[in-house]
Amino acid sequence: MKDIIETYVLKNSIDFNGKANANAVLGRVLADHPEFKKDVKSTLQTIHQIIKEIEKIPIPEQMKKLEKSAPDLLHEKKVVKEKETILPNAEKGKVVVRFAPSPSGPLHLGHAYVLSLNSELAKKYDGKLILRLEDTNPANIYDKAYEMIHTDAQWLTHGNVAQVSIQSDRLGYYYDYAEKLVEQGNAYVCLCNPDKYKELLAQCRACPCRGLPAKEHHTRYAKMFTEYKAGEVVLRMKTQVDDPNPAMRDFPLMRINDHIHPRKKSEHRVWPLMNFAVAIDDHLLGTTHAIRGKDHMDNEKRQRKIADALGWSTPTALYVGKINFTDIRLKTSATKTEILEGKYSGWDDIRLPFLLALKRRGYQPDAFIKYAMDVGLTETDKKLSKQEFFKTLNHNNKEVLDPQSNRYFFVADPVELTIENAPKKEVKIPLHPDFHARGDREFSTHKHFLITKRDYDNLAENKLHRLMECVNFTRNGNQFTFDSLDHPQFKNAKNRGMILHWLPKGDVMCDVTVFLEDGSKVLGKAEHRVNALPEGSIVQFERFGFCRLDKKNKNSLEFWFAHN
Repeated sequence: MKDIIETYVLKNSIDFNGKANANAVLGRVLADHPEFKKDVKSTLQTIHQIIKEIEKIPIPEQMKKLEKSAPDLLHEKKVVKEKETILPNAEKGKVVVRFAPSPSGPLHLGHAYVLSLNSELAKKYDGKLILRLEDTNPANIYDKAYEMIHTDAQWLTHGNVAQVSIQSDRLGYYYDYAEKLVEQGNAYVCLCNPDKYKELLAQCRACPCRGLPAKEHHTRYAKMFTEYKAGEVVLRMKTQVDDPNPAMRDFPLMRINDHIHPRKKSEHRVWPLMNFAVAIDDHLLGTTHAIRGKDHMDNEKRQRKIADALGWSTPTALYVGKINFTDIRLKTSATKTEILEGKYSGWDDIRLPFLLALKRRGYQPDAFIKYAMDVGLTETDKKLSKQEFFKTLNHNNKEVLDPQSNRYFFVADPVELTIENAPKKEVKIPLHPDFHARGDREFSTHKHFLITKRDYDNLAENKLHRLMECVNFTRNGNQFTFDSLDHPQFKNAKNRGMILHWLPKGDVMCDVTVFLEDGSKVLGKAEHRVNALPEGSIVQFERFGFCRLDKKNKNSLEFWFAHN
């Protein structure tokens, strides 16, 4: 019974990165061995007992153990039911979606969900993804963001952006259709005091400008480009002043803004508001599906009124809930100020939740994509802490990095460990435990080693400790004594202690600095092989975590920590 249960515990532990789930194991055991249903309580107790034993064994050793006892179970693929997201009214090859940020700064975590969702659905339907930069508010633009956003979007979507559209390049279209709405009598130019206008509309009463002839409004519209000053005049959509939804009552379409535009300078002074520009662009660019936050429901209704007046159909409107982070700030404008003040080194500062920083740490596009597709098209809001969000994102990222990343030893805050009577030994450790064809790391060892100070301080007496793939030893005060070479002897020891990573003292090593996500850093030594890696390489430092080689200096290497 124990042998049978152990195989299922090993399988579950390997599938879930060393964290076996007792109930999941029980379900599998009972399904394959119904005879154990006679005493479920006893079976579950045995499962818990074996899980505690298996947790002490490194995953590579668990895999070897399962390979020996049940190879078919080891190579059985973990079945994960993918959540399928269906686009309504979608025709293969004709879907056009758009992702439309304002270029006020680069993309952050909040953008990643919606962009990934749009991109993956475009791929699913052999469609097209348009990146539309909505820059019609000259006062809220960061000139470097145009290129930053494009680069971020291409990285996150694996190059799936088919077209880039910048609204400040399309003002001619907006002017033409604004004039058409005025000629139709569907829009009018309002000169009313803004406060007085709000008061009238709240009472469902029209302002004096609304009933003037179309010819007068045509003249006023022309004067917006030459005579009127900012704040004096607004082009409004003519709807119903008694609409039950106040947001629909004669909403604004265009206004004058004399702020210098980063791209257009002082060339233009009349700018469309978001709903007008979006309605025009969605039609002219052929958008079939508009996926956006559900806080845009009123905006979609305004855009539909504009489209109806011009005789156009509108995209299928789809909404997603908001991801509310309890302790992550995604304020682009505030971050921009703090960068200028020197609080952060730039948009890619390791402490920031922007894609530039996360990419630099070693996060991969597929980690964000999987998160987005797992959430899917849902209007349900999510409230997440930083810890909760990154637990999921890190799991996704680990699935990408784990097979790619070679293993190396990095000893943080190193101290010397001398193991008396330890024999000279040639140690070979594979670069990756699952891909032996990649080769081995070779070490010549004797009795002098470097280990982390934290491990040194926690080495208990009267326990058998092990240097990974090397030797077993015991501690008596400040005396460390060789015990044995074999791993089975350590594994079966009743007084089993710690498994440590190490470096041979006197070997050629690299000075390494690892920057952590809170901006702090860890100093230490790494095996010399990492010095041959190119910048940008991602490795797994044994018992430390995944790290990306950010910079190679003359005498040292700088890594950025991603996660465990």
